[in-house]
Amino acid sequence: MAGARVRTLPNSVSPVLVGAGAAVALGGFVWWQALLALLVALAFQVGVNYANDYSDGIRGTDAERVGPLRLVASGLVPAEMVRTAAFACFGIACAAGFALVVTSRQWWLLAVGVISLLGAWFYTGGKKPYGYIGLGEVAVFFFFGPIPVLGTMYVQTGQVTWLGVVASLALGSFSAAVMAANNLRDRPTDAESGKRTLAVRLGDKGARYLYSTLALAPFVVTLGLSIVSPWMLLGLLAAATAIPSVHKVLTGAVGPALIPALKDTALAMLIWAVATTVAAVLA
Repeated sequence: MAGARVRTLPNSVSPVLVGAGAAVALGGFVWWQALLALLVALAFQVGVNYANDYSDGIRGTDAERVGPLRLVASGLVPAEMVRTAAFACFGIACAAGFALVVTSRQWWLLAVGVISLLGAWFYTGGKKPYGYIGLGEVAVFFFFGPIPVLGTMYVQTGQVTWLGVVASLALGSFSAAVMAANNLRDRPTDAESGKRTLAVRLGDKGARYLYSTLALAPFVVTLGLSIVSPWMLLGLLAAATAIPSVHKVLTGAVGPALIPALKDTALAMLIWAVATTVAAVLA
């Protein structure tokens, strides 16, 4: 359970929720397809959490990190067992995803599944992981924003609307903000271990501005959506959680002091997703 990092799961739940809400707004909601999409998202995320624990652990990157318990680096769980757990989760995600492809008859989505699987493993796995060269936030933006939101919407309705696209960008920004907070927290030890995350590349000040921009961007989206329906302003409820986190980051919090900001950013994402889904249905 520690390795699954349950507190990060709002990153998976939120985009599927909004995608399902967009499907409701179109009158095409199919509950069991929405549940399958949720299973895909959750299984992929838990799988990538285990995969990161495994890959970073065997490289020695996690040896001096702060934050959640690392299974491999701590020596509590054999590396091979963690790797097996990652592959098992990926298998569940692929099975649920294949069921969605078959029932929706959108065979081209198999390519999206393959890309997602490769993205999950090679973030920290393989000889040249892209998470080690500063592309983590970019990948998270797409894999926890447009892909799950629009995928959930499309398999149910066969359509993609501008509302889904705009909302997916907001959720991608939230997810990238969670990643940015994580990388800001780990910046000193990542720099020492040779992991060139975007936080390492930008430096302390730049990493803080990046996080703040990503965490606040969804509220600009909310204001834009309110032009169509005032119900969309419900998304501003998440600001009560996001703004204190931004303040904490901009005022120089470091190390363990950044853990609450990371957790509260994920919570803000979930609040925004619930509020925006309700607004989409009401509108």
